[in-house]
Amino acid sequence: MVLVESESTLSRGDDAPAFELPAADGETYALSDFTDYGALLVVFTCNHCPYAEAKVEELNHLSEAYDDLAVVGINPNDAEEYPDDSFERMRERVDAGEIRYTAYLRDESQDVARAYGAVCTPDPFLFERDGDTFRLAFHSRIDDATNPDAEAERYEMREAVEALLAGDEIPVEETPSQGCSIKWVED
Repeated sequence: MVLVESESTLSRGDDAPAFELPAADGETYALSDFTDYGALLVVFTCNHCPYAEAKVEELNHLSEAYDDLAVVGINPNDAEEYPDDSFERMRERVDAGEIRYTAYLRDESQDVARAYGAVCTPDPFLFERDGDTFRLAFHSRIDDATNPDAEAERYEMREAVEALLAGDEIPVEETPSQGCSIKWVED
């Protein structure tokens, strides 16, 4: 496990890169499937990383607490090398009710992770809907707990979501997310 900090190539105001990926609920979702929501939180995540695991309950909370927010987890990790990150294991966790995001998607080709410039798990991107597109509003960590065993004192993504949905300026400074590196497939 390597601790890395996110440094995406996307900047505030950039359009969300399009995607169409299979989901753990048996459906296929595209970016355009979420345009009924005022905001979209795309989080590159996985099943095996302790940093990502430590944020599951907060992501479930965000998904359930805000009707106008879609929480989309995307797992890009190499499942051959990390079997806990397999599509089958994703399905098991969704079926068991452990993961209750709006959608939990599999990016087997890793093209979507590359398009977003994601580097770690978790790596969250908060977008605001602008017509039929989403524009990046906030690329930052989920909370201030810097290791998997720490308790969060400030839920920064909650504050950002609440401000965004209220039409206010986001009152939180962006801080890179920390976590395990994305497990890229070897060429």
